[in-house]
Amino acid sequence: MTAKVTLSFSDETIEEARRFAKREGLSLSAWMDQAAREKALREVFAAHAAVVNRAGAALEAAALADAREVGMVDDLLSGGRPRAA
Repeated sequence: MTAKVTLSFSDETIEEARRFAKREGLSLSAWMDQAAREKALREVFAAHAAVVNRAGAALEAAALADAREVGMVDDLLSGGRPRAA
């Protein structure tokens, strides 16, 4: 299903869009639809990547904290002496 909408663009933008649409063998409407869809997907993927990146940083910090804790327990179990490297 498609919706008919009225949009305003600068003269430069619409000329570039027409040129790209022609080069790709698309109507201006089809090219603009594709461009808008690609932009929306980039936004979604960028937001998703940011969340994954933050989660990865949190997981790394938790893993390092766990490693320190294991080291402290090992030290205590060995009579408080530092572990041999």
